[in-house]
Amino acid sequence: MVVLGIESSAHTFGVGVSENGKILSNEKVMYPIGAGGIIPAKAADFHAENANQIIKSALAKAGLTMGDITGVGYTRGPGLGPCLRIGQLTAKTIAAKYSIPIMPVNHALGHIEVARLAVGFKDPIVLYVSGGNSQILGFTEEKFKHYHIYGETFDIGIGNMLDSFAREAKLNPAWGSSVAKLAENGKYFDMPYTVKGMDFTFTGLLTNAVKCLADHDPKDVAFSLQETGFAMVCEAAERALLLTKKREILLSGGVAQSKRLSEMMNLIAKAHSFRMYNAPNEYNADNGAMIAVVAEKMLDAGMQKPIEKCDINQKYRVDSAEVRW
Repeated sequence: MVVLGIESSAHTFGVGVSENGKILSNEKVMYPIGAGGIIPAKAADFHAENANQIIKSALAKAGLTMGDITGVGYTRGPGLGPCLRIGQLTAKTIAAKYSIPIMPVNHALGHIEVARLAVGFKDPIVLYVSGGNSQILGFTEEKFKHYHIYGETFDIGIGNMLDSFAREAKLNPAWGSSVAKLAENGKYFDMPYTVKGMDFTFTGLLTNAVKCLADHDPKDVAFSLQETGFAMVCEAAERALLLTKKREILLSGGVAQSKRLSEMMNLIAKAHSFRMYNAPNEYNADNGAMIAVVAEKMLDAGMQKPIEKCDINQKYRVDSAEVRW
């Protein structure tokens, strides 16, 4: 099987090709995020303008033509509606034109499975941290095969929190890596820390950090915000590992690109002799290869959908996505 995957949930339009579990190509283009963040309608227009070229680049990198493709997958959700729609329409057009199966893929599942493929983990606890969500996950066969959510944010994702702070601090581009850069050489001071079992909230922390910009050094605010937010998700992940007795911890999602978060989780793993893995940034950032990998698994498991039933779902939860493989 040779499957083409299309990712378009937010600022990235990515196309990847997977053949028998091997990633052949992973090409993408990103909507330019300035100090104002993502404007969904404009990002969707950007995706539509660049879709054809990125597909051509992915096929060329893989040394294939569209005639070699035996299936196509796209991000069904979660994500920004206008952006998701471009990927959906592109995939449906390809499926109809070349008479090949089509698979709607959960975005979070893509991040998890491409990272798990890279390291070969069998049964990890997953710390999934992205712009739109933050969750503690683990595979289960209870009721049906899926990733169970042991804990999650009650309000916004940690990436959303960092992006929002970046906008308030007038950082350009307004996203997490800019906050990390600002935090270098910063000093810590106490901020609101809210963990309830394995769940957490970030709006109080964000509100406090924005207020502190008025009378604290921005470097110290950024450092304290980052340290506090990361400590919260690490505590919840550690608790999930100890309660489930799983021995592997996998970081995935856009915020998993943070070196500091990886350092903190690695300290926990060493303290308990867990195996910890953080996928290469190419796969933690939104990308088409992760969609291709899951779509190929879905196709192999007979999980293709009739084209007329291939919709989008901006709130498509990962715990509702069946995992038959």
